[in-house]
Order: sequence, then C-alpha cells, then structure tokens
Amino acid sequence: MKKERVARPDNWRRSLYAGLIRPEHEGKDVTLFGWVQRQRDIGNLVFIDLRDREGIVQVVFSTERPALLEAAKKIRPEYVIGIKGRVRRRGAGAINPELATGEMEVEALEVKVLSAAKVPPFQVADPVSASEELRFKYRYIDLRRPSMQRNIRLRHEAGLRVRNFLSSQGFLEVETPFLTKSTPEGARDYLVPSRVYKGRFYALPQSPQLFKQTLMISGFDRYFQVVRCFRDEDLRADRQPEFTQIDIEMSFVDREDVYATVEALMASVFEIIGEKIKMPFPRLSYEESLEKYGTDKPDLRIEEEIVDLSAEAAQVQSDILRNALASGGTVRALRVKEGASLSRSQLDKINQQSRDLGAKGIIWLRKQDGFKSSLKLTGEEARVLWEKMKASEEDIVLCVADRREVALAALGNLRKELLQNQARKGFAFAWITDFPLFEWSSEEGKVVSVHHPFTSSHEADIPLLDKDPLRVRAKAYDLVLNGYEIGGGSIRIHDLDVQRKIFGILGLTDKETEEKFGFFLEALGYGTPPHGGIALGFDRIVMLLAGEESIREVIPFPKTTSALCLLTGSPSEVSERQLDELGLRVKK
Repeated sequence: MKKERVARPDNWRRSLYAGLIRPEHEGKDVTLFGWVQRQRDIGNLVFIDLRDREGIVQVVFSTERPALLEAAKKIRPEYVIGIKGRVRRRGAGAINPELATGEMEVEALEVKVLSAAKVPPFQVADPVSASEELRFKYRYIDLRRPSMQRNIRLRHEAGLRVRNFLSSQGFLEVETPFLTKSTPEGARDYLVPSRVYKGRFYALPQSPQLFKQTLMISGFDRYFQVVRCFRDEDLRADRQPEFTQIDIEMSFVDREDVYATVEALMASVFEIIGEKIKMPFPRLSYEESLEKYGTDKPDLRIEEEIVDLSAEAAQVQSDILRNALASGGTVRALRVKEGASLSRSQLDKINQQSRDLGAKGIIWLRKQDGFKSSLKLTGEEARVLWEKMKASEEDIVLCVADRREVALAALGNLRKELLQNQARKGFAFAWITDFPLFEWSSEEGKVVSVHHPFTSSHEADIPLLDKDPLRVRAKAYDLVLNGYEIGGGSIRIHDLDVQRKIFGILGLTDKETEEKFGFFLEALGYGTPPHGGIALGFDRIVMLLAGEESIREVIPFPKTTSALCLLTGSPSEVSERQLDELGLRVKK
C-alpha cells in the first residue's frame, strides 16, 4: 500500500465531540476529529459518517467547494480526519432517528487527513461479524465499536461510583503490594522470580486478604481498594487470570453492617443504568439455597423451586425409586412450565446432561390424554406425584432419584438451563449465608476451608471444632445476582488462639504455619479488633450492568479462555540471558 502523506492538525482544536452535536448547535462553526465510519460518494455529493467516542455525525461535502469534494472522494473507512464545518439541520426526509445526532449534519468547510488506514480485518460495527480470536488479535479495532465504547465507559462510571460512595461512607482507599508471598492455594499463584535472591519467588496476589486484615490491626477501621488480582486457574466466560475486585474491610462490625453497606453500594452503582434496587436483599442459608434451587448461586428471577417427592415416591411400586430411597437417597423434582412439548430427542439430551453431572438419569412425567412417563406408574401413582408438583397439562415434571447432593445439582443445572427464558426482567440480588466452615477434599485427602482459613465460625458451633468440624457453620456470606456469584466475604477470626486452632484442623504443622503466616499471627497478638469484609467481582458486576454474557466484553484487553493475549502474543518465551540473570532454566 502506498503511504499517503498526512496533514498535521497545526492550530486546530476540537470544539465539540462529533457525537454530541444537537439542534442547539445549528449555525455554529465546529472543529471535529474522529474516524471515518463510512464514506458514500454519489458524484456531486460525498457523505462521511464521522465517529468519535461520543457517537457519529454526518458530514457533507458538495460541489460548492470542488477541491474539498475531490479530497473527500479519496477518504476511506477508519481514516483519522479533522473537519472544520458548520452545523445545519437535515431535511425532513433525511432525519436519521437511529442516531442521537440524526436531526443535524455538518457542512464541511475544511478537511485534513491526519492518519490513513489499511482496510481493517473486520468492520467497526455492531453486531460484530468477526470471531472472538480475530477481535482479540485486533482489539484496538474491536474497541472502536459503539458497544465496546459504551461498555468501557460504563466500567469507568461504575468504578467512579464505587470510589465516591465508599469514600462518602468513611472508607479509605489503600494500595496493597502486588509482589507478595505465595498463599495457601499456592498451586494457583503466578510466581515472580527474584533476580536479587535467586531461587526465591514473589507471588502475585489472588487477593489482598492478609494485607486488608493487617490494615484493620493497624487501626484504619474502614478500608477499600479497587484492585487487580491474579489466579492461575482454568477459565470460563466469567473468569480471567487477572481480574478486578472491589475489596472492602471494616472494623467493629457484624454481618448486618456488611450487608447494609454493600446493599447501599449496589443500589448506588445500579443507578447508573437507571435501575432502582430494592433493599434489603433476600437472605437464604446455604442449605436452604441448595434445597430450593440446587445451587449456592441461584437465579431468583426464575420462580420454580425444586420439590422433595421422597415421601410420595415411597408409595410408588417402582424398584428404581425404592432402591434409591433404601440406599439413603432422595427423589427430587422440578416442574418445567410449558415443557410438555419437549421432544423425545430433547428429553434424551436432558437425560445425558444429568448423567454428565453424576446422576443415574432423569425420570419425566407429563399429562396429555392421560399420564405418560419414562417410569412405569399406575394412574393413581402418577396423579399423586403430579398434584404434589401443582403441574398443568402444558407442563412436564423432571425427577431425579439419587443421592441428595447429586439430585439437587442435576436439577439445579436443569432449572438454570430450561427455565432461563422464563426469568423475569431486572436484577435479583440475594445473600447466601451460613456456609460450612470446612469441607472434605477427596483430592487432597483432608479437611479444607470452604472460603479461606481466616473465616470466623458461629459462636454456638465453636465446641464442634474439636468434635465434628464438618458441622461447623461459618460467618461467611456470598452475594449473588441473576445466578452469578458477584461477591464473597466473612467475619474474620480476630483471636490468635482460635486462628492457630483453625490452622491445626486444616493439617498445617507449626512450621508450615510459621512459614506461611508468621507475620500475620504475630500481628494478631498486638490487639486486633473484630472485623469483617467482602470482595466483590467488579468485572462481573459491570458485565451484568452492560447486559453482556462474558466479562471479556467489559475488559479492555482480556485473555482468551486459554489464558492467551492474542494482541501481544503473551505468554512468550524469554531469552537465555534473562533466565541466567534469574538463576532459572526451562525444563522441557
């Protein structure tokens, strides 16, 4: 491509963003800068749609200025240009109702090409026609699209709202280190080798947890940070190896104080999109959430709940149901409204989904010209089950006879997938509370923390720490929104002896405890206030604000689901010299 000479703006100064031109600017001379969205040449006229971050305005070149018209004919999409012109109204038949500037246009008086552009790999338009891989490789072009400009602006506005709100509530924003010590979940840490201390490593923080608790010990009382965190784990639509969280910690508080603060914060943030959030948020215990919805992050916009049919199933003459109950299992069911039309192939697919989650399969029941089921039932047996589910002839009932946790997980997944189109509009927040403090990890062969080892237990459950730790309830809470977990926190342990006991239950030796947490344990002994907090997933919140389905749509430069940056080509190899300086070698 022949390189064109481009003009410099010299003393040109933007007087207005192109996308902000309105009827009140009629007759005014303006200086605009931006990118060419498209150029239409109809001979005696050239129309250029000029795009900047605020929107698009139409610029008109006519035969009244022949040299200017000829110059406009050479301009191509994505050229960066400057325009001096006069704002005028469009003719009645030429108004474009799809543009905020649609009543107006700019008569070009001067034009300067500031930067020519190659033909882009895809058109800058919504909806985008390119693959995600191509978009990420040319992210600087993808970010020009109006939807991406809107999303990134929304991210800015949400961050600003968070900072202003928390500052108004007496919180101080304090930065914590990025180069720190590897955590108990060290297998998921990103490690940074030290050049000075060869063979030793920093870790990028998965969370500022210990630092924010240390700030409470330091007397700062109310801390927050909009902070980058790093986790080397398998990715999905709502995860990235580097992510942003709203980190909050407060002294002399209980759970109610945290709930009230976060609810008011969310109400403030969602005002950005004109959404009035109803408070207080509903609260569900962890067990209640599993029983009703089969998950600890339920989408409460979906009304249907999972129903226990064990008592009714016990009266059915079916070996499948009786064997499940006799082995300590359960029979749970979900009504799918208007699901009677599901085909046999669709039911087979649903059955396979449940098997993939560990269940033995799905039993279905519907009523069309009599009862029909995948299980052999008498008419009376089917009627009892049907009436318990309060189903109609337009519905179908799906059952799982299995261990409780398997049945609930399978139906929880089906509830989310099959009933998503029945979810009401808007936003449904909820607190999930009273998680177990510990769980058994078959992979590690030991007791592990459900959240993290600094979580306080219910006072009433403290005697169980020695007797039956898996029954201990945590003063932990998750904030869920429309089926996504957008935050998690707890009241922390502030007693040194209790913290040591928790480490012991987790199987840490005194030596391991000292190596990993020695500085923090020492700090606890110098007067620690009761405190608690939460970490909110900023990327997920903005994703929901923007109505997107992936956080990659609200992050300026995201990684792929394989943790690759296609724009820069990272991660990449480094030179032998760099490795030598760090005292490292690559093991093939």
